[in-house]
Amino acid sequence: MTRNIQPITLEDVQTAHKRIAPIVKKSPLIYSPALSEIAGTSIYLKLENLNVSGSFKIRGAANKMLSLTPEQQKRGVTTFSTGNFGMSVAYLAKELGIEAIICISGRVPKAKVELIRDMGAQIEIIGQSQDDAQEYSYQLEKEHGLTVIHPFDDPEVIAGQGTIGLELLEDVPELDTVIGGLSGGGLHSGLGVALKSIEPDLQLLGVSTARGATMYESIKQGKPVSVQEQDTLADSLLGGIGENNQYTFNMVQQYVDEIILLDEEAFAEGMNYMLEKHRMIIEGAAASGIGAILHEKVNLGSSVAVIISGCSVDTSVIMDIANRNRSGIFR
Repeated sequence: MTRNIQPITLEDVQTAHKRIAPIVKKSPLIYSPALSEIAGTSIYLKLENLNVSGSFKIRGAANKMLSLTPEQQKRGVTTFSTGNFGMSVAYLAKELGIEAIICISGRVPKAKVELIRDMGAQIEIIGQSQDDAQEYSYQLEKEHGLTVIHPFDDPEVIAGQGTIGLELLEDVPELDTVIGGLSGGGLHSGLGVALKSIEPDLQLLGVSTARGATMYESIKQGKPVSVQEQDTLADSLLGGIGENNQYTFNMVQQYVDEIILLDEEAFAEGMNYMLEKHRMIIEGAAASGIGAILHEKVNLGSSVAVIISGCSVDTSVIMDIANRNRSGIFR
């Protein structure tokens, strides 16, 4: 059962920004001329893919892990993840000297699994959904005293993700629309607090995969529900929100103005756009905002920021995107 409470304030986001600054540097915001021309408005890309762990998830993970007591750090941590949050926790655990066990499902792409392993964390592959991995993570907490670092439904994690909003408004004060991939809601909850506390009329949009849009279906039904996961280019947007979701379900309801569902073609075209126009390899979830713009799925304001959330993608997927481009499949 959800609780209708506000777990964080703008002050919490500002505190998080100061706390994580030694580890998480400000990510670049670039203007995208070609996308701006297509959309007929100013489009900026927030390059969270350039973070040291490869995604925006390091912000929330850092704020949470730096908030742990010395005793909690000594006992170690565990998390469950579709990949990117696990990579961030693994990286931070190595930097902070904390033992970490990362629980993932069999759906997590090989590239992400290898990156987590390269960072020195222990990996446990459990079942075929994030819900399976979550259950095992909490089992580890109960049996071994590890602290679960929840990938989204946690006040410190939400505040950490919200630091993106502070940077956006610092760089583009006139910003009126922000678009990003929506899964568990940690990003949009933090963005909502940061952005709408300062600019209440700003439009916040979420983009989800049509192949397992748990938050979308939950909002539609008025309560957290489970949705069957399917294979998708936007694998980072998969995963449940938890039937006992405490924070993000209510915060997404409050802050997100619209949730858009995308098909696989749109994610692929977004990835291809970044490869062609900005010479960057990004994952499907990170391409969601671009895909939504290219397919005219969103109503945009005069100054728009797209969150490019991460870059972890299998080489085989990149090769497929490149081959489809050479074959003239994309517009």
